[in-house]
Amino acid sequence: MDRRRFNSLLAIFGARMGTRAFASDVTPEILRLARNGWMPNNERLPVLLYRGVFAVNAGPTSAMAAAFERNGWPPQWRNGVYDFHHYHSTAHEVLGFAAGEARLVLGGEGGHELAVEAGDVAVLPAGTGHCRLKASSDFLVIGAYPKGQSWDICRTAPDAATLDRMSKVTFPASDPVSGPGGPLVQHWRSV
Repeated sequence: MDRRRFNSLLAIFGARMGTRAFASDVTPEILRLARNGWMPNNERLPVLLYRGVFAVNAGPTSAMAAAFERNGWPPQWRNGVYDFHHYHSTAHEVLGFAAGEARLVLGGEGGHELAVEAGDVAVLPAGTGHCRLKASSDFLVIGAYPKGQSWDICRTAPDAATLDRMSKVTFPASDPVSGPGGPLVQHWRSV
């Protein structure tokens, strides 16, 4: 088998040359966010940031979307990240960075800035503020939510009804990257 074919097969299974063998072997970075001004964030559940879990040499889009679907997080859109601060009160969200690179801020104004690039994945619990600061012209994100959860867009401080709605968003059955028993289940269910 030639190298190009081999790398294409690795991409299908979510592998990346020069890093870990498979996405399920990757340990995410953990980011805990407290309430920040009007942004509620989610003080109970951490943000999970997976670095380089999908191969970029063959284009991660298909492998990423297939992994999310297989793991119970059906993709619902492909675009970018809004350039205004917002959060979702009705769903947890996974952002699969399929192409390009960007600088984002999580947690609201003055929050945690981070760089993301193709092959990375961020899992945001309901209430987590996020906003795009800048992005390359080819920046592409695959957005997905656990089965049965529908997203909304909130751009103001949560009222009592919004906070109650957020507290009732159910835990996903599996990690969007590595499936049942993955890091999401370990980090979120232990809370």
